[in-house]
Amino acid sequence: MSEINARARKKQIIVGLVSGAVTGVIISALTQFWWWLPTGMILGLASGMLMKPPAQK
Repeated sequence: MSEINARARKKQIIVGLVSGAVTGVIISALTQFWWWLPTGMILGLASGMLMKPPAQK
């Protein structure tokens, strides 16, 4: 397997954090429990780290 591009990895992490933040804000607003925001951020960070790397051109 080829080495993952550092720029692509950084983009994956950012996308994961943004999606986690959005999920955390939505769940926090629905449940009125603000601890869902950091939980969503952690979930997004983990999913960003675990996402399949983009294909190399």
